[in-house]
Amino acid sequence: MGSSMSSCCGAEKVDRSFVSGAANSSWRMFTYKELHAATHGFSENNKLGEGGFGSVYWGKTADGLQIAVKKLKAMNSKAEMEFAVEVEVLARVRHKNLLGLRGYCAGAEHRLIVYDYMPNLSLLSHLHGHLKSEGRLDWKTRMNIILGSAEGLVYLHHEVTPHIIHRDIKASNVLLDSDFEPLVADFGFAKLIPEGVSHMTTRVKGTLGYLAPEYAMWGKVSESCDVYSFGILLLELVSGRKPIEKLPGGVKRTITEWAEPLISKARFRELVDPRLLGDFDEAQLRRVIEAAILCVQGEPERRPDMREVVAIIQGSDSRVAAKREGMRIESIRYGEDLMAMDQNSDDDVDAHDHDHDVDDDNMAGGKFGNDSSVYGVFGKMDVQKMHDPYAGYGGRRNMLHG
Repeated sequence: MGSSMSSCCGAEKVDRSFVSGAANSSWRMFTYKELHAATHGFSENNKLGEGGFGSVYWGKTADGLQIAVKKLKAMNSKAEMEFAVEVEVLARVRHKNLLGLRGYCAGAEHRLIVYDYMPNLSLLSHLHGHLKSEGRLDWKTRMNIILGSAEGLVYLHHEVTPHIIHRDIKASNVLLDSDFEPLVADFGFAKLIPEGVSHMTTRVKGTLGYLAPEYAMWGKVSESCDVYSFGILLLELVSGRKPIEKLPGGVKRTITEWAEPLISKARFRELVDPRLLGDFDEAQLRRVIEAAILCVQGEPERRPDMREVVAIIQGSDSRVAAKREGMRIESIRYGEDLMAMDQNSDDDVDAHDHDHDVDDDNMAGGKFGNDSSVYGVFGKMDVQKMHDPYAGYGGRRNMLHG
């Protein structure tokens, strides 16, 4: 990290070469004083969420910009690395469906990342969290989220140089702006792939339920791992079910295990979230399911790339048309050692080779209690206890509660 970063909260000077490609970036350096004032001293009233990384606060800058500030609580090597990776990646990406970097501050005692505030929080909040009863995810909105998220991954995998593997595609890392446009977020686990490299072997970082089998078991990571995770996200968006759900008696079932018998019999309508009340486009549903089936194939070479996924969903790729009858999903169950670690569908895994260790700070039984999950960059907002962060700024925008 070096001394070039430690000046931003002190002398307010910084060597922008900390981040590659900074010259053409729209992000800027923030001083700790600025962020302290914007968040009312990192007030509990402004807190949006808390996780193993630290806390996220809503803020408003002196020029009226609404921001979310991720304040890292740890100053250890692991936190430093994730901070550096996220800032490096965020400074590179420029796409309407990726949450870019607004700025950061790094001083002797502080590490803070600044994003634009997303008033509709995360997809997870609407599928499984405290906003699910509002019913704002109609079929059209879900399709827009699917295609927008996919386009963001196309950019990461095929358009930016070097290519970027996200490594943690999940519902809590798809944020929603005021118009429910999706932005893929949280690049702390991302990998930059040098030109000509097809895959890497690395320490496993990600979320159980979304992990591709070759990555979960052997640490082999490639763009195809993100494709697998996206396939799980497709099933989750269509069905409204969690990637891993706990059945009576404590038995755990993955979403692919649940979907496999329905898909094998082409009973696609029974896959659809009951909250949609039957209001969906059957042709679009079939294409989304076809894409999901291909994305979650066990062998990475059998999965499409994200450009092909977009084409399938849009109906412009006919390569699966001849195979529509009898299409099957591959239901791959994680090993018992990994399944035993899961306490709900959104636990983070920190594993290496066959020694699967869970990052305790991110376990559901830790910071968030036994019946909740890690809600992504902006955390879980408790609406009942949340003080109005817009108070005093001309009234609250009607975005959080519909």
